[in-house]
Amino acid sequence: MLFFAKERGFHYDILRRVNPVLRSIATKPFFANFGILILRVITGTLLIHHGYEKLANIENFADAFVRPLHLPFPVLLSYIAAFSEVIGSWLLITGFLTRLGALAVMGTISVAIYHAIITAGFNIYLLELLGLYFAASVAILAMGPGLFAIDELIVRRFSPELEREQSGVIDTFVSDGVA
Repeated sequence: MLFFAKERGFHYDILRRVNPVLRSIATKPFFANFGILILRVITGTLLIHHGYEKLANIENFADAFVRPLHLPFPVLLSYIAAFSEVIGSWLLITGFLTRLGALAVMGTISVAIYHAIITAGFNIYLLELLGLYFAASVAILAMGPGLFAIDELIVRRFSPELEREQSGVIDTFVSDGVA
């Protein structure tokens, strides 16, 4: 069928035209940075309501999730968890201090994964969402915010050397014939 097209057939022409488009989509830095943007915004948007729900009834959250782990200062730790989710989500969404936001989310989700395993065992229905949040946080922490982030604007504004390097202009200093 389409993959076994003859050299001069209609399907061959489609494959010949589509292949460069697919190759450019897969290799262009724009699409990689756009993917990081989507990952940041969706992760932050889906996670932020969990923090707001914690803040709405912090005592209930402390009783249900922190006290069973026998951690000290359950209300204080509940506030830390809630604010790390809310502030971390906003940092991810905006791309400002992105790695710090990803680290805050990753820390909170790590404790949530521990709580889920301690209280319910390896229940996939509890762990799948937490695992996705954790993986997204690790990916953002490892890859950085991408080009579509406030962090990138700040770096470009205050680091003219970086802007010259990315534009392809490389300054070399020649001293005694050594570059």
